[in-house]
Amino acid sequence: MVLPFVNIGGDPEQEYFVDGVTESLTTDLSRISGAFVIARNTAFTLKGKAVHVEKLGRELNVRYVLEGSVQRGGDRLRVNVQLIDAETGNHLWAERFDKPIADLFEMQDEIVSRLANTLKAKLIAAEAQRSERSRHPDAMELTFQGKACLYKGTTANNLIQARGFFERALAVDPQNVGALLGLARVDFRMASGLLADDRVACLLAAEKNAIEALSLAPDHSSAHLILGGVYIYTNRAAQGIAECEEALKVNPNAAYGHGLIGMAKCYLGRAAETEAHMLHALRLSPRDNQAAAWMAGVGVAKMQLGADAEAAAWLRRGIEANRNFAFGHFALAAALGLLGALDEARTAVNAGLALDPGFTIRRRAVASPASDHPTYLAGRERIREGMRLAGVPEG
Repeated sequence: MVLPFVNIGGDPEQEYFVDGVTESLTTDLSRISGAFVIARNTAFTLKGKAVHVEKLGRELNVRYVLEGSVQRGGDRLRVNVQLIDAETGNHLWAERFDKPIADLFEMQDEIVSRLANTLKAKLIAAEAQRSERSRHPDAMELTFQGKACLYKGTTANNLIQARGFFERALAVDPQNVGALLGLARVDFRMASGLLADDRVACLLAAEKNAIEALSLAPDHSSAHLILGGVYIYTNRAAQGIAECEEALKVNPNAAYGHGLIGMAKCYLGRAAETEAHMLHALRLSPRDNQAAAWMAGVGVAKMQLGADAEAAAWLRRGIEANRNFAFGHFALAAALGLLGALDEARTAVNAGLALDPGFTIRRRAVASPASDHPTYLAGRERIREGMRLAGVPEG
């Protein structure tokens, strides 16, 4: 439940903004698959009242309560939020936004989108911990545990653990949409992260499960996103963009949709357009566990354009966000190789090989998205040459 945010200072001109944040958050959180969110009309009956969270949780049968406040000081606006376990009263997470005031409605959109994306991950983690205590978990609890593994990051170990939870969930409920999409997401990430020996088989499996999920839930944002990703990685970038746009109609805050569209533009030979889409994704979800991949995507696009110094800057930024994303190190090595910084390039290669000892230029070439656009192919060859200069194994 999202409690009405408190307008600190009581400025009546600020009230519409405060209420707008509450209402928009309620709407966006209700889009999370499997989430039950108390409606705005009920929540606003509590506006201005002291609330006992544990009592409220029992009365309305909610597990979590989000409360917050908005304070304006001069030309700056501060928003504080905290997520509370309604059963215990424990504080699970808190965040602060402190921004200069420009366009209030634009600021409201930014704050709400960031909160919604962050809260989704926090709620999934909290539900996973709760389900771990269950002696006989049901399909929904198993699905939350699988999702929590995915949110830990794209590593082979995390994906294997997630697959196990989703398969157990489907054994309990073969038509569980969340578990079907979980399996689809595992296979897609195995393929896109170059973690699978048979990348084509993984993409086909992801496509099959995403289509089945859409047959059960035609308006499911994540199903459209995963299917879009599969299309993009199998030489169907235009179809992939269309699927991502469908997902964004349902959930405008789906940062991953913007990231996928950015990659698709690169495969269509339009790498100059990639950065804007990735920046949009990062604005919506700056701490996303896919942020490193989005930054690496900009780096790849910059190398496609011959802007190797900019590419290296983006790739370093991505590595700072997630040092365990192996491809980020290899892509940085390519950029540094093209720049002639060979000692630093070899250091990046070694960092990548420590994470993914089997990586080779040949494996990357075989696993590259099936785009036959000549501009893309020429840029891809530049990146391969950069990897050779850096000392990435040929394979």
